[in-house]
Amino acid sequence: MHQVFLGIGGNLGNKHNNLTNVLLLIENELGAIRKKSSVYETPPWGFQAEENFWNMVVEIETGLNPEELLQKIKSIEQLFGRKRRSENYSSREMDIDILYFDSHVLENERLIIPHPHIAERLFVLVPLTEIAPEKRHPLLQKTSSQLLENCLDKSEIRKIKL
Repeated sequence: MHQVFLGIGGNLGNKHNNLTNVLLLIENELGAIRKKSSVYETPPWGFQAEENFWNMVVEIETGLNPEELLQKIKSIEQLFGRKRRSENYSSREMDIDILYFDSHVLENERLIIPHPHIAERLFVLVPLTEIAPEKRHPLLQKTSSQLLENCLDKSEIRKIKL
């Protein structure tokens, strides 16, 4: 079994229902959820949008390999209307990113693990540090807590009471 951390977020539709439903799909399709962070509201990253995002991080245990996991994630995202049209960021009901897959380092045309922007994004680091403060980035050799301390992103982030 593999330990995987997923970043989950969206800014369209009923965000509470979307997160509830995606957690059920993750549990049914990807693997058992071992830990889940609080939900955080954050502004869009890398583009302008009217609606803020709700983001969280979950740790799952899966028997899938990275490619199988990516395929299943894409299928789940499509259930929420996700269409990958370009490299540009855009509003969406649901986005699921593989942050870490065990301590593997993988890069091909379809997948980069660990996620290349972990250290740059508060909306990833705050919930990741909440559930895995000592998780070590396999390339940067820093823990989630250390990455958070050094993060240059100064976006406003607010915990949502559900």
